[in-house]
Amino acid sequence: MTQQAEPDAIPDEATTDGAPEESSREAVRGDGFGAAFCASMATLCVEAALAGTIAVLVLLSREHDGLPGNALVIVAAVLVVALLTVLISGFVTAAAVMPALALARRAARRAGRAEGPLWVLGAVPAVAAVAVAVFGGVAALGSLSLARPLAYLLWWAALTVALLPGAVLARAASRRLPEGRSARTARRVTLYGGLAWLVTAALGAGAYGTGLVSVYEPPRLEKSDLAGMWSDGRGGRVELAPDGVATARGLDNFVWDGMGKDRPTDCDGSGTWTAVKDGGTVQGISLRIGSCELSREWSVSGTEKEPRIFHEIGKPGSGKRYVLTKVVKHSKGAK
Repeated sequence: MTQQAEPDAIPDEATTDGAPEESSREAVRGDGFGAAFCASMATLCVEAALAGTIAVLVLLSREHDGLPGNALVIVAAVLVVALLTVLISGFVTAAAVMPALALARRAARRAGRAEGPLWVLGAVPAVAAVAVAVFGGVAALGSLSLARPLAYLLWWAALTVALLPGAVLARAASRRLPEGRSARTARRVTLYGGLAWLVTAALGAGAYGTGLVSVYEPPRLEKSDLAGMWSDGRGGRVELAPDGVATARGLDNFVWDGMGKDRPTDCDGSGTWTAVKDGGTVQGISLRIGSCELSREWSVSGTEKEPRIFHEIGKPGSGKRYVLTKVVKHSKGAK
């Protein structure tokens, strides 16, 4: 006796293959985005930690204003920088890395070819160019001036180099889903990145600890070392006499213009100067030129062989300086 199949019956194969397959695709798609996002953030954080550590190690040997003496300040600064790094890495991932992966995927489909890492390598420079154009345009509108073309090219190259590792590893993380290893890429990046950071920090500490590289220290000058001619290299100069008399010729005097900027005006005339000391150590000079209403305190920098004095320009913390270098008179017999 034969049995007739019911019209509404659904074969077992369709039941086992159809819906689960569709749901698995949806799960892969959702988890793939999260795995790629986490891998990209981990990679960008590692890059920032390594770049920041190398920058600190290099800047310690260069001229700087000194390190904070309070350990709590240093710890707080490190924590704040770490938090900002995580937030910025998330923003960069969302704004640049994930769009680059989407662009690579779409370009491969339009070309009718399999999606490979080369598509990501081609998409990242394009996304970096768009990002530089957008942020460069916003900066130009804010400053009402364009930067040099070379500056935009350098920013594009730097951004491309920074985004490539995160994009490549994010793609690799999303493709590990069928193997059940979606989070392994992010963990490996964090582990190996941490080891790389430890090696970098150990090498830097060893270089400074053995004396191979020395931490920069301002020159230790006496008041007699400050006497002489100081020049800005553009025609402006001031002569500091041993008796405390100062004579300026074309010295830049930065005057607040009421529009948020300091405008330089030439300062010519005579005045006085005194050494500024802290704990018996010369830290700079105080210069007064009455004819042009110049009243500034200058800090000492440079080296003992090439001392410099400077003062900040513009808003506090702007990083802009007006620098004078001492003119050293060489004897005729010197080579």
